[in-house]
Amino acid sequence: MSDSVTDSAERVAQNSVFERFARAGYVTSGLVHLIIGYIAIRLALGGGGAADQSGALAELASKPGGVLALWVATVAFAAMALWRLAETIFGRSTDPKDQGPMSEVFDRGKAFALAVVYLAFAYSTLGFARGRGKSTGQQDAGISAHMMQSTAGTVALVAAGLVIVAVGGYHVYKGASQNFLEDLHGAPSNVVRTLGIAGYVAKGLVLAEVGVLVVVAAIVSDPNRATGLDGALKSLLSQPFGPVLVVVAGLGLITYGLYNFAMARYTKM
Repeated sequence: MSDSVTDSAERVAQNSVFERFARAGYVTSGLVHLIIGYIAIRLALGGGGAADQSGALAELASKPGGVLALWVATVAFAAMALWRLAETIFGRSTDPKDQGPMSEVFDRGKAFALAVVYLAFAYSTLGFARGRGKSTGQQDAGISAHMMQSTAGTVALVAAGLVIVAVGGYHVYKGASQNFLEDLHGAPSNVVRTLGIAGYVAKGLVLAEVGVLVVVAAIVSDPNRATGLDGALKSLLSQPFGPVLVVVAGLGLITYGLYNFAMARYTKM
């Protein structure tokens, strides 16, 4: 009976229609990164807004047809999350069957982490689609303030910040080493290769800054420093040549968004 259920679940996970919905998750992620990059550049030029996921979703919701787009994005993010959960359980069908156990454990752990990320995206997007969206920065600051009330919470916050730095470092490595090419079908064009290199490096550097600010916030007991991507970019604005650096960061996030569009077409699933 259990084998039958497992086989049925695996067939659903490999269904072509389900795969198309999951690939749409890359498209929606790309769109969100494009908007975040645009808001970041607008901030550097003296404009306003929140340069993070919530700011991008709010921006989208304010446009004609934006609410409908958010409902579609919610479904796409949820489908991607379920696909990643399927990869966690069954493994990726395109992976070599003779890969070592450690490599398989790493791939499945990465798939599970991405499933959690996309579930969070789906939940946040659903909130904005229903008109109940919340600021990511304010939520991050609130969670940080609560954790800072105890030593254990502060230690956990430092650990979380270091993990974010490590994830950022992995993105930089993946882009600089062109390791991301292993995730794609066939031989990508030079345009896709360039987008991947620049996009991963830029996203990694921004994530690393977010992680550093989380660690600093925990050490100095200032939750207002731990406000995620928006806080990191606005903190960068106050540095020498800050506006230029934020424009570069914004362009990098836009590049990563464009690479997400390429992933929707070429990623192995």
